[in-house]
Amino acid sequence: MPIPSHAPAIDRTLLRDDVYRRLRDAIVDGTFGPGEQLKDGDLAAWLGVSRTPVREALLRLSGSGLVVAQPGRSTIVSGIDEVSLRDARDVIAAMHELAVRETAGKLDAEALERMREANRRFARALDSGDVAAALDADDDLHAVPVAALGNRALESVLDQFAPVLRRVERLRFGSNGRASVELHEKLIALSAAGDADGAAAVAFDTWHSLPTTPYAA
Repeated sequence: MPIPSHAPAIDRTLLRDDVYRRLRDAIVDGTFGPGEQLKDGDLAAWLGVSRTPVREALLRLSGSGLVVAQPGRSTIVSGIDEVSLRDARDVIAAMHELAVRETAGKLDAEALERMREANRRFARALDSGDVAAALDADDDLHAVPVAALGNRALESVLDQFAPVLRRVERLRFGSNGRASVELHEKLIALSAAGDADGAAAVAFDTWHSLPTTPYAA
C-alpha cells in the first residue's frame, strides 16, 4: 500500500535529546574515558540510530567541553583541567543562585514537596552507594526552582555547562555526599520561608563548594 500522506513525523527533537543524554552519561560515568576516541559510526550502531543524531550530540558535547571534536578527524573524550572546572562551577553556581533567589517564597506546596522527595531519594541513594541515582535525585531537586523561574536563557546555560561538573559530583557522591543532604534541607526550608537572600546563598555555596582539582588527564 502507498505510504499515507498524513502520517505524523517522528519527533527528531526527542531522538536527538535521548542520544545526547546517553552519550553524556556514558562520559560522566566513565564508560568512555578521557582520551578515548569516539567514532560516530560505532556510536550509532551501539545506540541503534543513524549517524546524524550522534553527530549532533557530539557537537553539543563539544560545546560543553566533554569532548574535543576536530572536523574531518577524530573526536575524543576530553580530560577536565582546573580552569575548565572552575569556570563551569562559577557559572553554574551563579545560575542556581539566581533561580533560587527569584523563586524563594513563590514555590507552591507541591513544588516544595518535590524537592523534599528528591532529597529523600538522594539520601537513600547515598546510603546504598548508588551514585547514578544520587546524581539523578540531585538534578531533580535543583530543577524545581529552575523550572519555576522559566528563564530559557538560564536553562540553556545550565544545559551547556552542567555536564562538566557531573564528573566532579560523581566523585563527591561516591565518597562523601552527606553534607549535601543537609544543604538541601536548609535550601528547602529557607525557600519555603521566603528568605530569598539566605536560600540563594545556600544554593550558591552548594555548587561553589565543588572542587576544581583535576582528576583526569
